[in-house]
Amino acid sequence: MFSNWFLKSFRILLLPFSIIYWFAVWLRNFLYDIKIRRSASFGLPIICVGNLSVGGTGKSPMVEFLIGHLKDKFKLATLSRGYKRKTTGYVLASEHTTSLDIGDEPMLFHQKFPDVPVAVGEERLVAIPQLLHDRPDRQVIILDDAFQHRAISAGMNILLTDCGNLFTRDFYLPTGDLRDLKSGYKRADIIVVTKCKFEMTEEEADKIRNEIQPQPKQQLFFASIQYGNPYHITNFTPFELDINTEVLLVTGIASPQPLKKLVEEKCNTYQLMPFSDHYIFHIDDLRDIRRRFDRIEASQKIILTTEKDAMRLMKFRNELERLPMYVIPISHHFLFEEEMKFIEAVTKFIREFKSSNVKKGEKLPEI
Repeated sequence: MFSNWFLKSFRILLLPFSIIYWFAVWLRNFLYDIKIRRSASFGLPIICVGNLSVGGTGKSPMVEFLIGHLKDKFKLATLSRGYKRKTTGYVLASEHTTSLDIGDEPMLFHQKFPDVPVAVGEERLVAIPQLLHDRPDRQVIILDDAFQHRAISAGMNILLTDCGNLFTRDFYLPTGDLRDLKSGYKRADIIVVTKCKFEMTEEEADKIRNEIQPQPKQQLFFASIQYGNPYHITNFTPFELDINTEVLLVTGIASPQPLKKLVEEKCNTYQLMPFSDHYIFHIDDLRDIRRRFDRIEASQKIILTTEKDAMRLMKFRNELERLPMYVIPISHHFLFEEEMKFIEAVTKFIREFKSSNVKKGEKLPEI
């Protein structure tokens, strides 16, 4: 509690830097708005998933959600920056790729959807032509975490905002978590308020809707976090959490609060080993995890981690085979029975997209 108070107080002292940051971001966006800096567009549907802030709003689960619902209808590919990877430039995932090559989130996409090309590149404007050169049959590209990168004009922008930290209530870095202008939400075609509670009422949703004030062209959705059953990190054996299980929770993600809440609800006690977001695990970290786990006296105990953390831990596969380390999957659950409405909006955009290779009035072919 004291550390949180100290952190918030310290960040308030950084307000002058936030004002400088706000001006730099405003100027950059202004240059795009008046066309001094120009955005490039491509002749195929590009869907951008992003946010206005740093930290976890559920971008990766949203990309997974889109892939899962679109991959059997269209030829997809994903493009990410590949945060904290050991490589640079454009990389297309292959059967020999690891998270060190492309980053943890792209590696998760590659592992879950091996038939969908997964590429990374810091400069997406350069990486898209390279991706299309390697996979010219692709019909749709999903850009992960690219809302603030205006060098590319995506045909559809999906903006995510955390219900517990709406962009309307946030402030600019480093005092707050905003990395882009609040007014940037107007560029979105779809806004999804994520991490809502399952029992959210229509009245509560209306309050948030009135606070965000979506534009007439924008659609607003609400989604909660849904966790699946844990599975072993190497052999995928399932495990069901219960009151008798003591958990050592190992996380290196931006926002572990929903997962901590789940473990508190499911288990009697748990211990937490937090690491920084996108943390690159070393063998000494794994030894520390093992020592911490061995000190737990409960007869039924496991190590629990996230899917993104698992991607960075798999380089220790041989050691992990002897550990009861389990991975918990995560997904979005759309509230108010609006999942199909969301899917239909995205599908409609793809099918009606007009590219230079499609005759006027003709829709994008479906596989």
